[in-house]
Amino acid sequence: MSSNKKISLDDIFNDDDFGLLDSKAKVSNIKSEEDRLVDSFEEINTFFDKTGREPDASSMSEYGLLAKLKNFRQDEQKKRIVKPYDRHNLLGEVEMEKPSIDDILNDDGFGLLDSEKDLSIFKYKHIPKEEERAEADFVAQRKPMKEEDFRLYEEMFQKVHQEIKDGKRKILPFRNIEKNLHIGNFYLIDGVMLYLESANLGSVQVGKDIRKDGRTTTVFENGTYSNMLYRSLGKQILKSGKLITNTYEAMENEFFISPSLVKEEDIQTGWIYVLKSKSIHPEISVIKNLYKIGFSSTPIEERIRNAKNEATYLFADVIKVASYACYNQHADKLEQLLHRFFASACLNIDLFNGNGQRITPREWFLVPFEIIEEAIRLILSEEIINYKYDAENGVIVER
Repeated sequence: MSSNKKISLDDIFNDDDFGLLDSKAKVSNIKSEEDRLVDSFEEINTFFDKTGREPDASSMSEYGLLAKLKNFRQDEQKKRIVKPYDRHNLLGEVEMEKPSIDDILNDDGFGLLDSEKDLSIFKYKHIPKEEERAEADFVAQRKPMKEEDFRLYEEMFQKVHQEIKDGKRKILPFRNIEKNLHIGNFYLIDGVMLYLESANLGSVQVGKDIRKDGRTTTVFENGTYSNMLYRSLGKQILKSGKLITNTYEAMENEFFISPSLVKEEDIQTGWIYVLKSKSIHPEISVIKNLYKIGFSSTPIEERIRNAKNEATYLFADVIKVASYACYNQHADKLEQLLHRFFASACLNIDLFNGNGQRITPREWFLVPFEIIEEAIRLILSEEIINYKYDAENGVIVER
């Protein structure tokens, strides 16, 4: 008796005793020359991901990667192959081969040439956002330097790395373009050190504000350079970078480059102030010649309004003894020079806030006020480098 049951597709697929329908894609283990090049370059990328720098000749393993990187940089064909994978811009600008008309027509990934589709090209789905374009421009503007031209800069970068290691420089947050981005200083972007060598700055109006901008000459430690705009550079550092402080010697030299005469175009950047504490705390009230030396970018009265609630003011109201208006970029440097000069007389005391946390203020000094005034005069007259503070006798003496 025959069955009238209909056979479904599932029945057919399940009735495969000989495995004829069990098809597996063959995987080739043979890599092409292009794949091997990409894998080799990816080793360099991975090293950069972990260390934030290019490989050097300090060890055999790094030397091998360094040799590979130099080989890529010297071979234009290899550079064109791996450039799409160069996420750290180690190769600089690479002139890619221009596609032919046939290449363009055959590479229609979005179906823009398919007349059967709707006119979705007018929806601008694939146009990058403004910040994405800015970042792409930032990378694209870097150009490789000749090895002989880069040699001097390479020595500078190596020296700065050593000074950071020795504690002579620090890596700090970059918070403000106007205050933090200066010619002759070093910075980091995504772990790559750069040197702002020069800038052709002028005044531009942004909304209601007048800001400085212009083309820069910026050198990167990976052997590339850029002439991107000053503010574009600052925005990239704000986004993913840090500032590297100068050594004290460099700060002194920079401070003395320009005379301290105020001109019409100069911009007031803040005040250096000297304060005296009104604290009734027994450990503080008995100390003679105790003054706070600090810098403020806002008016002093506004800055100290909440002094009694802040540890930096010893949790007490303060009296303004003196203030000095500073212009351009010198205010923060003057503060640091004064702190360094009087370091041996820095107040060493621990305070505790309402939560029991220990706080150690570092901007209070046991120095007579007339000595502070004398130190400021010596800085402005460029003579400070010939003197030091004798904390034991409370006087300034020649070195």
